[in-house]
Amino acid sequence: MHFLLDEPLPGDVTKAIAERMVQRRKEHHMSQPQLAKASNVSLGSIRRFEQIHEISLTSLVNIAFALGCEADFASLFANPYYETLEDVEAARKRKGGGRS
Repeated sequence: MHFLLDEPLPGDVTKAIAERMVQRRKEHHMSQPQLAKASNVSLGSIRRFEQIHEISLTSLVNIAFALGCEADFASLFANPYYETLEDVEAARKRKGGGRS
């Protein structure tokens, strides 16, 4: 495994998600208790996510639904992994998108 200096670490990703969630919550003019009630996620879980960026996936999905952001999960793990260009070409042919 190799790492580049500009590659985000898992903690960077969770922090960024938490920061965007706080922004969406504020755009909806919701307090933490209001979001807890709307999402059926405990107030403690919301506070923990905003402060130390830890939350269960189920709670995160519930929050996303409460904030109208559920579609954001549609792209998670949606892109296939290709190891070689040949893999890309084979997938394109399976989809009927090969060159004529």
